[in-house]
Amino acid sequence: MDHADLIVIGAGQAGLATAALARRNGFTRTLVLDSATAPGGSWPRYYDSLTLFSPARHSGLPGLRFPGDPDRYPTRDEVVSYLREYARHISADIRTSTTVTSAVRHGDTWLLTAEDGRQFTAPVLVAATGNYADPTVPVMAGGGAFGGRSLHAASYRSPEPFAGQRVIVVGGGNSAVQIAAELGAVARTSIATRRPIGWIQQRPLGRDLHWWLQRTGLDVAPIRRLLLKMPVTVLDDGRYRAALGDNGVDSRAMFTRLTDEGVIWADDTKEPVDAIIWATGYRLTFPYLAGSGALDDDRAQPLHRGGIATTVPGLGFVGMEFQRSFSSKTLRGVGRDAGYVLSRLSKGPR
Repeated sequence: MDHADLIVIGAGQAGLATAALARRNGFTRTLVLDSATAPGGSWPRYYDSLTLFSPARHSGLPGLRFPGDPDRYPTRDEVVSYLREYARHISADIRTSTTVTSAVRHGDTWLLTAEDGRQFTAPVLVAATGNYADPTVPVMAGGGAFGGRSLHAASYRSPEPFAGQRVIVVGGGNSAVQIAAELGAVARTSIATRRPIGWIQQRPLGRDLHWWLQRTGLDVAPIRRLLLKMPVTVLDDGRYRAALGDNGVDSRAMFTRLTDEGVIWADDTKEPVDAIIWATGYRLTFPYLAGSGALDDDRAQPLHRGGIATTVPGLGFVGMEFQRSFSSKTLRGVGRDAGYVLSRLSKGPR
């Protein structure tokens, strides 16, 4: 059985940022556990063409800037390379291929059990996973009858398998737009949304939006309640909107039901469809905390305030959307939240 001062579950951006800041908050031995074969979190599993909507200068973690031109928008593979270099850069014991199945508090200590039976203990635990493990697909009338290909964006990699087909991308966020834009070059593609897509200019007055967010303080403002009510929006410097138009991708109101051959649109028009890609987000999930008392009974969501568990001691969360601010789930924001969570957990019983 391994013992540490701090155990972090997850070696993605949130977990690595937490591990990097552990020593300055008094944790001398940090253990990071991750189910994947290498650090990087969910990034290696995203679609091939994914490009960040934040420039490199705003995409680094604490202590290591993102390399290259600071004004460029890094690709998925660049982010993966950066995170793996970051894992080598920090002083933490990172154990990959370690799937935690249970985390339970016994007195002053957390006991973690892995899928292979290994056990780990620590007085303090930070859960830095949960964002991209449970893809959500809305329940649609006739969904069980659809005979075409139906997949979540989590399973989408590239447009080539859909060449020459009729494809609908469901969703109005950044991923939906990026996927639809590239699909339009090889397939007859539409975006279906419940509300019109909300476009936000990427570089107002010649400066990237993230520069303005930092300069105005909105990037770190505790405005969670307001943001949760905002509609889904898409950041764009013009290229994705242009690509949709150039590739003939139209935007439509969400279809009302599925059929064995395709969809029925809001005007009752039936249309055959080969494939539907659901860019409809993910449900936050922490299966290893089931039975720990840290999750609510209705939706198994974390009970916390700013990332500090409110029902069990010695537990924090990092990397959740709007956890403390607009940027909490981003590369540029997880470091701030990790520092906040660790500073408070370090004051508790050790």
